[in-house]
Amino acid sequence: MNTAGFERTWAIVERDLRRFRRSPTLIMVSLVMPLVQLIVLGYAFGGKVHHLKVGLVDQDHGLPAVKVRELSNAIAANNRTYELIPYDDQALALTALRNGHLNGVLTIPPGFSRRVLAGEAPSVALIEDNSDNFVAGTLGSVFASQLAAYGRPQPRDVRLAAQPTLDIVEIYPYVPYIQYLLPGSIVMSIFMMVMIGGGIIFIDDKARGLHEGYLVTPITKLELILGFNLGGAIKAILSATMLMTIGSVVAGIPAPFAPLRLLHVFVVIAATAIALVSMMFLLMVRVTDPLLPRAIFGVLNTLLWFPSGAVYPQQAFPAWMRAIAVVDPFTYAVHALKSVLLRNAGFAAIGFDLLLLGLFAVGTMAAATFLFRREL
Repeated sequence: MNTAGFERTWAIVERDLRRFRRSPTLIMVSLVMPLVQLIVLGYAFGGKVHHLKVGLVDQDHGLPAVKVRELSNAIAANNRTYELIPYDDQALALTALRNGHLNGVLTIPPGFSRRVLAGEAPSVALIEDNSDNFVAGTLGSVFASQLAAYGRPQPRDVRLAAQPTLDIVEIYPYVPYIQYLLPGSIVMSIFMMVMIGGGIIFIDDKARGLHEGYLVTPITKLELILGFNLGGAIKAILSATMLMTIGSVVAGIPAPFAPLRLLHVFVVIAATAIALVSMMFLLMVRVTDPLLPRAIFGVLNTLLWFPSGAVYPQQAFPAWMRAIAVVDPFTYAVHALKSVLLRNAGFAAIGFDLLLLGLFAVGTMAAATFLFRREL
């Protein structure tokens, strides 16, 4: 290559570097992204599960049963693996368990004290929400160790030396990990579609000047944003519905096409799609650089998907990641889909998730309308 050819090549390099320098957000994303992934992914897997909620139903009320309750409360206060919530009615506790408000129900059956005093191998039942095998395994191990400690004879308590056993009851069929991942994968398909089919296309249209055709019409800002959002949401709903249909068959979800379950799943997918496309439009409403949406895709994916509990229970996260999960719309979408697909729950279990997704969609759409500039 001669000198003139090198100068022409360097001119292209210089132009590209100048363009990159004029995008400080892009520079920050490229520098921060690996660090964000390291921190979030480093804490998103393999942590110790804690802060679980366990209902306690004492149907015996004898002295040995009181000892079980006291030992359970002491362990809960020390290692914070679980929190005991007393219930007088086992049916109410099981309803809370099926609706996802509890992770397990510890039941002390009638006659427990009599069997302890008679040395007749008493048993305690732990009813688990086995839709999350990480949580179920932790609860089973903790309460088995607790009953082992209960059965050790004490110097002044020889009569209570009978060794109780733990009967573990799983309320759902076995949930393999591929089924556990399916709800998060559906939410990810919605996010990818609103990112590609909503945010990136909107920025590309602005870069090509195609949106100018809308701005010269009498259409209002709200009508314009509502149209963009509904178009992106419909595409996301179609994508997620396709994945849900195929994924349910591949993962082996029991009775995946039952009409009522399909209705619940469709409502969750629609609410999630509208919420995420509204969020994406809010993030893109003032963006003009077509490279920026592609750059922040990885950051949003890491910050929103992994803290949502899609791949590992949130109870194992540090406090700062649980704080992210509280404001993360993915959290409520994943929880609602897990409730429907893994527990076959109804609107009583997902109503709060749908409410928060709806409020999130309204808030982000209102903010996007306020920030949108109706100018060429």
